[in-house]
Amino acid sequence: MNILLLGYGKMGKVIEQIALNRGHQIVGKIDVSNRHELENFTRNNVDAVIEFSAPEAAYENLKWCMSKGLPTVCGTTGWLQHRPEIEQLCRENGAAFFYASNYSIGVNLFFRLNKYLAKLMAPYEQYTVHTTEIHHIHKLDAPSGTAITLAEGLIEHLKAKTEWANQSDVAENQIPIVSLREGEVPGTHVIRYDSSVDRIEIQHVAHNRQGFALGAVVAAEWLAPREGVYGMDDLLGEQ
Repeated sequence: MNILLLGYGKMGKVIEQIALNRGHQIVGKIDVSNRHELENFTRNNVDAVIEFSAPEAAYENLKWCMSKGLPTVCGTTGWLQHRPEIEQLCRENGAAFFYASNYSIGVNLFFRLNKYLAKLMAPYEQYTVHTTEIHHIHKLDAPSGTAITLAEGLIEHLKAKTEWANQSDVAENQIPIVSLREGEVPGTHVIRYDSSVDRIEIQHVAHNRQGFALGAVVAAEWLAPREGVYGMDDLLGEQ
């Protein structure tokens, strides 16, 4: 499979290695220094695009991909206010678009665990829910896309909660997301329920970027022959 990489930072380099190990070819590596080279790529020489760039670049990158009808896997967060437009462009141009806030299989299992625990906790109003996400100092957006997905899962099952806020001091209807940036931490997400007598806590700790990168390459393999808009539930199958 011929893969075009949009974004060639730390994640892009790990994705490249995993794609090569799985027998694919990297036909282009685009970042801010060589974006003019995009004109060299079409559906004829690209089977799939993997987009891991930066929040300020993702929107233009994705518009270009959709206009060319390219199957595109996106892992960049911080641009989601434009998501409806990108999905519409996908449908209009016969492209394929796959977005996930996190491509790690473990994180996606954690999403489901989070929802299940929230469903169990819902009747017990003496517990207050808190969330924390910790990432490396180079991550530009906050909260993380993963933290937002976790908060949305909580809102789905905790009726008293209707929105999240990226701070610790929140209103009764809000779920707090505390964002910390420390060293080179790949990603840690914590969901905590506190009462006056105890604490219940679940967490996911990523040890490196390999899990994220492998998931993105597998998603590209799955997406390449398809058209339409997809996510991790489509890839993993609804359980």
